[in-house]
Amino acid sequence: MEFLDQLLFYPLDRLPFYLITLIIAFTLHEFSHAYFANKFGDPTAKLLGRVTLNPAVHFDFLGIILLLLAGFGWARPVPVNRANFSNPRRMGIIVSAAGPLSNFLLAVIGCLIYAGMYQFGMIDAISNTKAVQGVHIFFDTFIVLNFFLFLFNLVPLPPLDGYRIAEDLLPRRISAKLQKFEQWSIMIFLLIIIIPGLSRYTIIPLYDAAYYLSVFFLNMFQTLFGG
Repeated sequence: MEFLDQLLFYPLDRLPFYLITLIIAFTLHEFSHAYFANKFGDPTAKLLGRVTLNPAVHFDFLGIILLLLAGFGWARPVPVNRANFSNPRRMGIIVSAAGPLSNFLLAVIGCLIYAGMYQFGMIDAISNTKAVQGVHIFFDTFIVLNFFLFLFNLVPLPPLDGYRIAEDLLPRRISAKLQKFEQWSIMIFLLIIIIPGLSRYTIIPLYDAAYYLSVFFLNMFQTLFGG
């Protein structure tokens, strides 16, 4: 058990809560990409069965393993053919942003429910100490990890959503130049993330920012509830 605790990025006793959160977060993230792509006229994802809330079709085994071991990961990317959009750049931005925004929305909803349960005494009403601890760990995990996925996916490096958004926002001549270096950018991104010791400058700051976002929204909702 000690070996697993050292191997995993997350504490072993919290692993079930992280897995539950990832199932929800990754599923809604990829569903959002697929839904808006189909809505805007690209049936690619729908034909591949990706416009669904079935977690099995969205999970990428390697992405999940890396998230548990290194603190970052991914689901199975949704294929999008922007040539089917009537306005490829504008609709491309919306489709790309839909995934990270779904994680942001999940985190905010989590804050709302958690603050409400705390403020209206629902958690105090639970008599089982372990159940109370489980509620706190779940919401802490669910909120922070979804805020992290929101921020992480907005990093403007391929293959993340932030790169696709930047690609559509930038002038076409600059986007065309970026595409020439895309394969190398992916390698650089992976090296930055994987090299031991660099996570304190890459992954950890994003988790810190996610934590601050969670504190901000929890305080805001507690204030709204009269806390």
